[in-house]
This record gives sequence, C-alpha cells and structure tokens, in this order.
Amino acid sequence: MFENKDNSSTNIENLGEFGLIDHLTKNFKIKQKSTVKGIGDDAAVISCNSKKEIVVSTDLLLEGVHFDLSYMPLKHLGYKAVVVNLSDIYAMNAEPTQITVSIAVSNRFPVEALEELYAGIETAAKQYNVDVVGGDTTSSTTGLLISITALGTVNKGEAIYRSGAKANDLLVVTGDLGAAYMGLQILEREKEVYKVNPNSQPDLEPYSYLVERQLKPEARKDISILLKEIDVTPTAMIDISDGLSSEILHICKSSKVGCNLFEDKIPLDPQVISTCEEFNLDSTTIALSGGEDYELLFTVSMEDFPKIKANPHLSVIGHITEEKEGVHLISRAGTKIPLIARGWNPLKKSED
Repeated sequence: MFENKDNSSTNIENLGEFGLIDHLTKNFKIKQKSTVKGIGDDAAVISCNSKKEIVVSTDLLLEGVHFDLSYMPLKHLGYKAVVVNLSDIYAMNAEPTQITVSIAVSNRFPVEALEELYAGIETAAKQYNVDVVGGDTTSSTTGLLISITALGTVNKGEAIYRSGAKANDLLVVTGDLGAAYMGLQILEREKEVYKVNPNSQPDLEPYSYLVERQLKPEARKDISILLKEIDVTPTAMIDISDGLSSEILHICKSSKVGCNLFEDKIPLDPQVISTCEEFNLDSTTIALSGGEDYELLFTVSMEDFPKIKANPHLSVIGHITEEKEGVHLISRAGTKIPLIARGWNPLKKSED
C-alpha cells in the first residue's frame, strides 16, 4: 500500500491529464541518441536510419470512462480505438504503418463479442493500410480496456511538432468542430429515454452526422496529401481530441507564443448549430471544449494564405501573436476573452 510520509497529498484532478503527465515525467532525461522527440507531443519520434524516422503513439480506452457499451457497438468501438491513435500519427505529418492491440476483458464478454470488436479493428486496419503486428490479452475484473500503440514513418526532419509556431503565423483547422460531442449528447439522451421506456425506438436520423462523428470518427489521412499538393508545410500541428481550446493552448505553450482565435471563424456544421439550440447549449463553447473531433489544428506562415484561403477542407480561425499578448478568443462582438482549457479531463471526478 502507498504511504505518504509527510501526510500531504495532491488530488490528481487538480492537475488534469496533461499536468499529471508533466509532473510525473519531469525528471525523465533523454539518454539515447536515437530519441529525436520524447514526451510532450502527439507522438514520440525515433531515428531509424539516415532517411526515415519512426513515430510512436499509444492510447488507452476504458469502459465507463471513454466509452459506454449501452450505445457503442463493439465493431464501432474497435474501429474508433484504431482511428484515435492514427490521428496522432497524422498530426506528426507521418504515415501510419503498424499497430499493436492489447485488451483486458471480463468474463461477461463471450468470444463472439470480442470477434465483433476485432472485426472493427480489422476494418480500420484495412481502411488506413496498417498492419496489426502484436499485442496482449489479459483478464479484467471490471469491464473492457483497450490499449493500442500506433507506429508510423516520416522522412527525416519532416515531422511536425507542436513547438514550431511563430508570431504572425495563421491558425488553421480542418473540417468542422463540435459534432462528436453533440452526437454524444444525443446518445446519452436516448439512453435515458430507454431507461424509462425500454420499448421506445430512438429516431437518430435527424442527427445522423453527429452520431456518426461520435461512433465512427475518421482520422484526417487526406490532409498531408492535400498540403503537399498545394506546397504548404505547417509550422506546428496537433490533432483535436480534447477540444479546440486545449489544443490551441498546447501549441502556444510548446511554441512559447500567444494567439487570437476568432469566434466567427470557427467552422460549425448546421446540424451542430441546430442541435445546440435544441439542447440550449452555446455552439462556440461546444466547439472549444467538446473534443473527439479528430480534426487537425495547425499553423502556417502568413505567406501561405493565398494557397489555403479557398480550400473547403481548411478554415483560417486565428493568428499567432507574441507570447506576452496571451491567448484570447475574439468574440463576435469584438470582445477579447482569455482562452481557458475546458476540454475533457479524464481524471475529473464524476458529479453524479
């Protein structure tokens, strides 16, 4: 049993996920010459040879924390578990090549259920052209746990980190934001309706885009190809897993810069806007804090604006400033509001 000798303790909720990682790993020193990038980005980068570098990322999904099997089909879960890891590889400007899959499972799951899970993993592996090369299986006393490690390759020196943004760079995002979170709200609402009336049949058709973004997200493998075609190299990049505000702050912290984000430039699908109104939620808040969009957020030089301005897949949503100017949201009314990370915190205690 753990004993705290000075009788003091710090609640991990107060640190949050990334604060905890920073705290626990602050004394780790890089000893190997082959370690190009260690902890602190979307993925680690390891020197492979004179031409290539290996990119490595791992993620953990726990039943009851990251997913709810009352509305998440196992095949979709397997697919999503792969995609969320590959998104980190794409965020490094790398090409994913292999994954390993480890699971811990309780005896409430029959073999057929695990076959469904692995069918989803197989489908994702085919879709993204990656090989499943190993893993581990063990028992669990509580439920299902999935851990996937993704590996990829990138040309030497071409990995893109969170730390390269410079003042006057443009802040760019792919796709649209907030749909995955609103999809989760729809599914949670239907779950509560089912509890009251098990015979009720949910009508999810009006929310099809939102539900799909939650249950079957896609990693943006197309973006690196697109950027090469238009001859644009991002100066910094990250994927949006925990909410736009958190990811902007990660880039700003790593790059030692500030940022102005313009509320009226944040891309929102019409279904997100209408569903936010239905739930009496502010769509900007959802885009900033919802998470699980798995879009890419990156910065580019101001000179690249003519190359990206008319592209339907890309939205310029702000610009980078000097660090001393801070990180702000510029509202539709022109008000400058300090941007705070309110994205999902997996270490936060339940309010139930």
